[in-house]
Amino acid sequence: MSIDPRPQDAARAAQSLPPPDADALAHSRRLEALIREQIAAAGGAIPFSRFMELALYAPGLGYYSAGTRKFGEGGDFVTAPELGPVFAACVAEALSPVLRQLGPQARLLELGGGTGAFAEVALKRLLELDALPDRYAILEPSAELRQRQRERLRQRLVPPLFELVEWVDGPFADDWDGVVFANEVIDALPTPRFAIGEGAHAGEVFEEHVAVEGGELARVLRPADAFLTGAVRQLERSLGRAFEPGYRSEVLPQLPYWLQAVAGGMRRGALLFVDYGYVRGEYYLPGRRDGTLRAFYRHRMHEAPLLWPGLQDLTASVDFTALAEAGVAAGFDLAGYCSQASFLLGNGLAGVLERIERIEDERERLRRTQEVKRLTLPSEMGERFQAMGFEKDVEFGVAFLAGDLSFRL
Repeated sequence: MSIDPRPQDAARAAQSLPPPDADALAHSRRLEALIREQIAAAGGAIPFSRFMELALYAPGLGYYSAGTRKFGEGGDFVTAPELGPVFAACVAEALSPVLRQLGPQARLLELGGGTGAFAEVALKRLLELDALPDRYAILEPSAELRQRQRERLRQRLVPPLFELVEWVDGPFADDWDGVVFANEVIDALPTPRFAIGEGAHAGEVFEEHVAVEGGELARVLRPADAFLTGAVRQLERSLGRAFEPGYRSEVLPQLPYWLQAVAGGMRRGALLFVDYGYVRGEYYLPGRRDGTLRAFYRHRMHEAPLLWPGLQDLTASVDFTALAEAGVAAGFDLAGYCSQASFLLGNGLAGVLERIERIEDERERLRRTQEVKRLTLPSEMGERFQAMGFEKDVEFGVAFLAGDLSFRL
């Protein structure tokens, strides 16, 4: 069953976006050829989640595993750590009580290290707070980004701090105590897309796939398997209503398994996630009939996810209710949930503002002030992004006391 493949959306997006250069287009065609091979091998269609996995993480070709620039003004988006030191300093403030409780063998695992900006500031601030971990591990799928992170940290950290840093290919396999931190990671997990049938198929659950129609990649529907159907029916029970015919969105039934995997054999410690999203009741509002899937290319958001595979970021918002359920199911206590603005205010932002006021260089003072505004204003990142923490035999302390929203979950 074909849904609106919307080739006109891809054509319209291609006309409105800055065109990739010849090398970039050639790179994208190589990845598209791989995707087409997998579609043919699968009998004509692959789940959208598999397409998203290939588009983002195919070795050497995917958006996050290849060498294209992603972060900052010259990339496709700007993350909080890339704006300046404020975000990482406040996160370090929040994590420091946990690390001190865990003692000298504590580890810190950062999922996705970006340019290394977060690790640089966090390690410096943790040193000031007398809360350095024994090991600072970065789980980064991109070889190019690993190299950039290594070069940056080698240049900007004193040797004793740099020696704490290591790069790992997966979560810790042994029993360990420590912290997992992830900023804008869950939104990039390959997500299944579901649709509720219409007409003769009203009420049935379908899964969005990617096929080749008329020579072009297109999104089509196939009957959902029992696993995805069960996840959608559980959503309906949780919401207290059935999804209307034609409703489409995302759901991550694998989220509990992913969270258990990244925590690994953690005996004591904490998890901290910062991302954009909604509580379940807002995520699946009746008016949000096409979900939250978006593509980002050179700071422009659009709704043509099949365009230029490997050259654009694909994301879906986080269901924070599902994240809370997954953390508790993994044996953690929910420490708190709040907006990014509240989280920063509760973890040292006042001191940061005082230090900014003392900066003599007017241009630098203005730049840092603008950084704080982008991080905290509701019209910027302050309300759109949220923080959620989990703890096991440790306590975050005051990290979530400012504006805790756990009651909304």
